[in-house]
Amino acid sequence: MITLYGASASPFVRKVLAVLAIKQLPFEHIQQMPFANDAEFKKISPLGKIPALKDGDITVCDSTVICEFLEDSYPNPAVYPIDPADKARARWLEDLGDTKVAELASGIFFQRFMRPMVLQQATDEALVEKIITQQLPPCLDYIETQVPAEGFIFEDFGAADIGLISSFINASYAGYEVDAARWPLLASFIQRVKSHPAISPLLTTEAQMLGLAQ
Repeated sequence: MITLYGASASPFVRKVLAVLAIKQLPFEHIQQMPFANDAEFKKISPLGKIPALKDGDITVCDSTVICEFLEDSYPNPAVYPIDPADKARARWLEDLGDTKVAELASGIFFQRFMRPMVLQQATDEALVEKIITQQLPPCLDYIETQVPAEGFIFEDFGAADIGLISSFINASYAGYEVDAARWPLLASFIQRVKSHPAISPLLTTEAQMLGLAQ
């Protein structure tokens, strides 16, 4: 039996949840916050990070490592391309989403959602403005050249699509949306990812958990 540890609204946990949904794998989900003072969780995730996954006696940490483990262990349906060049591109775009995009988009989420709603702290709007007007645009310019006008990055929806977009979903919870006039392909792509059957139910659950459901 697969057990996934991690908070649903984490962009990295969301990526694994999407892969589990695509592969239609049964699993138990334990809501786990990162860096908790939890000795048992540290046995599963030594760095205290989320997500972490157990599959029988096997323990795997890091969202990309988990997704690749699931791909190797349960190859159909695939979430990575077979062609080596396409697979390399998929891993690069997934990594871009997990690193630079996560750093910037999650910064907006932290400042405008976590600080006022969870930590009872004031938002640093100057920092948010810097992220939106100075730091994000070069990254968005590049991503605009990488996403298709229709469909997904490769023929089938996969890890590259959700990995690249997942942190933008968190930023949207904090009121940020990619400017569709300036980055029309990316804005449209984000909406297609959010509407995919592997993602849409996750977002409904997240909205309820975060108190955003209407």
